Amino acid sequence: MSEKKALPRKLIPLILILVLAGVGYSLFKREKASHGRFIYYGNVDIRQVQTAFFSTGRIQSMPVTEGDAVRKGQLIAELDSVRYETAVARAEAQLAMQEQVVARLHAGSRPEEIAEAQARVQAADAVLADAERRLTRLETLAGDEYISRQQLDDARTAADTARANLEALRQVQSLAEQGPRKEDIAAAEALLQADQAALALARQELADTRLYAPADGIIQNRILEPGDMASPQQPVYTLALNNPVWVRAYVPEPDLGQISEGMAAEVTTDSFPDRIYRGWVGHISPTAEFTPKQVQTTDLRTRLVYQVRVFVDNPENELRLGMPATVRILPDDPRNQ
Repeated sequence: MSEKKALPRKLIPLILILVLAGVGYSLFKREKASHGRFIYYGNVDIRQVQTAFFSTGRIQSMPVTEGDAVRKGQLIAELDSVRYETAVARAEAQLAMQEQVVARLHAGSRPEEIAEAQARVQAADAVLADAERRLTRLETLAGDEYISRQQLDDARTAADTARANLEALRQVQSLAEQGPRKEDIAAAEALLQADQAALALARQELADTRLYAPADGIIQNRILEPGDMASPQQPVYTLALNNPVWVRAYVPEPDLGQISEGMAAEVTTDSFPDRIYRGWVGHISPTAEFTPKQVQTTDLRTRLVYQVRVFVDNPENELRLGMPATVRILPDDPRNQ
């Protein structure tokens, strides 16, 4: 009987612990609500870019190496450009030649060419007149049978030939006076546009022999070296984009109703405990997941959470990849307005 009465007494400390835990959790939630902030823990993550040439060739120079800070638009590598420069020169020459063709067609026939055509027509006209006069005389003589039939036929053939030659020269004169056909001009202009496009492509390929930093960052890894063959499929550098960085944290489902993208946040780290980094909620995962395995508490592992990315300004490059961080999301901050 005494043992049965002693058993509930052993449960009293456990019951008190559970009650105190519940009260503490309630007070913690109230403290968060009263201060208008939600506190989570995560790690700093950094975006990376694999930079590569758009053209193919042998690397000539690489003026930066691991650890160097680079600015957006800074030259970080260059290919041997001899082949591409030659292609540009060839395209420029082809374009210049076609421009002259188009200009000649637009200008039409020169006055000297028209005058030459007119002179040939006049000469042919004189030849025809002489052939017709000779034919007339021979026809009279043929009636009196002073000449042979063959001589008369030859005179007629000469007159017909002179007449045909005159007509042909008149057509040449007309073409010279009218100038090139519209269809010929249109075809030449189409070729000119094709040559212009070919030159633009050659110049772009030459420009692609230079590799520029796509954004401000730190050279994290130098993958190739001068003398290596580069291609669009082969990265040259790994560039870490260190501003802004973001902190990966996990939010339990009950807090989602008070947190939204764009909301102001503060981030602190153990390395710089006195520094508060300003940030904002950049992304909230649309799907739930289990708490990450690095969280060792058994009861927390089974809770569903949502990944949140809090972007943080990092102008002094103090936040590094993997650094543990504390995130305070501020729903009531004036910056949210």
